[in-house]
Amino acid sequence: MDEQDILHRIQSLVDEERELRDKAESAAPGADHAPDRSRLQRIEEDLDQCWDLLRQRRAKKQYGENPDEAEVRPVKQVEDYRG
Repeated sequence: MDEQDILHRIQSLVDEERELRDKAESAAPGADHAPDRSRLQRIEEDLDQCWDLLRQRRAKKQYGENPDEAEVRPVKQVEDYRG
């Protein structure tokens, strides 16, 4: 996955996240949003992985390494960076 692919994936996830949040805001009070909340969590995790991969690729390129050697890291590893 090259940088453009990652950026397109990020944009797609952001668009989906926005749609789900707009849908939740316009839904009737008390409506069950469990599937949407679950999907939003997965989107957030996917976004964290995409941003991490993009940072890895850019760092490798900056230091003369092959950016194609960057790999998607597990969600738990990426999430722990924030903590």
